[in-house]
Amino acid sequence: MFILSLTYRKSNDEADKHMEPHMAWVKEGYAKGWFLASGRKVPRTGGVILAIGERAAIQAYVAADPFTVHGVAEYDIIELAMTTTVEGLEILKR
Repeated sequence: MFILSLTYRKSNDEADKHMEPHMAWVKEGYAKGWFLASGRKVPRTGGVILAIGERAAIQAYVAADPFTVHGVAEYDIIELAMTTTVEGLEILKR
C-alpha cells in the first residue's frame, strides 16, 4: 500500500487553475483500481491519496499528474507493509 502525500509548491490559486485536469487524473486512478481514498489536507496545503499497486506503475502515474507536470505540487510516496486492519479494509494489505 502507498500513501501519496502531495504538497503544493505554488499558490492555491495556481492549484485551482489545474484542478479540473488533476481531478480527471484522480478519477482515472480510481478507474484503474489503484486509488482507494483521497482528499485535501487541512489546512489546504496539498492532499493525500491511499493507493495500491506496483511501485513503478504508481511512480509513473504520479509523474503524469497535471499537478506534477505543471510544478503545482510535489509528491512524497510512502510505501507501507500493512499487517493489521479492521474488518472490511483487508485490501490495504496488498
